[in-house]
Amino acid sequence: MPDQDKKVGKEANMGITAEICCGGYEDARTAAAYGAQRVELNSGLYLGGLTPGIGTLKLTKETTDLNVVSMVRPRGGGFCYSEEEFCAMLRDAEELLQAGTDGIAFGFLNNDRTINLARTREMTSLIHAYGKTAVFHRAFDCTGANDESMEELIGLCVDRVLTSGGRKTAMDGRLQLRHLVATYGKNIEILAGSGINDLNVRGLIQETGVLQVHSSCHGWRMDQTAQGSDVSYGYADGRYSRMFEVVSSEKLKRFLSAVRDAEMVNDDA
Repeated sequence: MPDQDKKVGKEANMGITAEICCGGYEDARTAAAYGAQRVELNSGLYLGGLTPGIGTLKLTKETTDLNVVSMVRPRGGGFCYSEEEFCAMLRDAEELLQAGTDGIAFGFLNNDRTINLARTREMTSLIHAYGKTAVFHRAFDCTGANDESMEELIGLCVDRVLTSGGRKTAMDGRLQLRHLVATYGKNIEILAGSGINDLNVRGLIQETGVLQVHSSCHGWRMDQTAQGSDVSYGYADGRYSRMFEVVSSEKLKRFLSAVRDAEMVNDDA
């Protein structure tokens, strides 16, 4: 890995943007070192991604040239938050914006899985007050990734939507992704995510016309200290109680290479 006192990962001028989901500073450094353009910075990836620490963000911005989108999510288990949780999310977002994040990823739903318009408007306004990017994450997929929800987000001036097309993976949702790109792509950025890897990203781009892709490129690392003779602090059973997710440099290299191949095909078309 590059020395930590040198910035790495200057964003390339690629027609297709590759965003890497990172669980911490080390993941972000890996993403930068191998040529990623943008990262979504999280903690708690095993819960689907939670708000990262301010120190993690500052180190990432100080030592890389990555565009950083910071997750604001206080817990797993859904996207319908109490008033106290919402207040804390606004405070977290403001702290991250003041610390230099380039964008905030968030999502607010009502109990019926429709978009909470008032909270989305308030968060988007806060982000835009700092001149940064408002990203509605895959809570959008819980709405069915439908036209009404997309039109609402456009009306609220959200800049980007991370979506799998309302399905488990982006490949499963590719028909809806193609529809969203063709119908709304001039009014809002469509970032395809979930299950995207080096084996399917080129086909996905060709089939949908999406120009932004999101991948975790995840691998596993062992930490034996999760267990003692009579205690366990892991979050899964068996050997996975001693494992945690990291960005795999090998998967990352293959993924970014496949994205560049897809871009060349787009340029030749």
